[in-house]
Amino acid sequence: MKKVNKVDSHQIIKDVKLGENVKIFGFVNLYGCEIGDNTKIGAFVEIQKNAKIGKNCKISTHTFICEGVTIEDNVFIGHNVTFINDKYPRATNPDGSMQTDADWKVIPTLVKKGASIGSSATILCGVTIGENAIVGAGSVVTKDVPDNTIVAGVPAKVIRKLTSK
Repeated sequence: MKKVNKVDSHQIIKDVKLGENVKIFGFVNLYGCEIGDNTKIGAFVEIQKNAKIGKNCKISTHTFICEGVTIEDNVFIGHNVTFINDKYPRATNPDGSMQTDADWKVIPTLVKKGASIGSSATILCGVTIGENAIVGAGSVVTKDVPDNTIVAGVPAKVIRKLTSK
């Protein structure tokens, strides 16, 4: 049986695939998602159906990870990071009826291995954040971020390439 360290009992966990030694803090809403081994999920996080989180990730408090987001292994997500999965969201259809899942299409987003996303960043749908890339706090990512690159700003722009030590 998989071990889940539950720090608080205020969680809604439904149809979730949890890896070994996942640590989940209180007031977390998880449903229909996958969480890899040794990942830590901070308080006040929501991870929706069909989202995938890799191994050894840290998802900080107040973060929203929507359907269609894939986060690979060893990724850091800062506090209050928001992912978007629809470029043109609407509450209703042209006839005034409420939209359902059938009325729009999820646009996937990928965060590659070893990337770090700073607090309060917003990640628009359809982008790839490259391996070991760093997204500065408060940035709005509107296009792909190359591997080993630091981006920051609104919209996020390349600041510099990372060099190996």
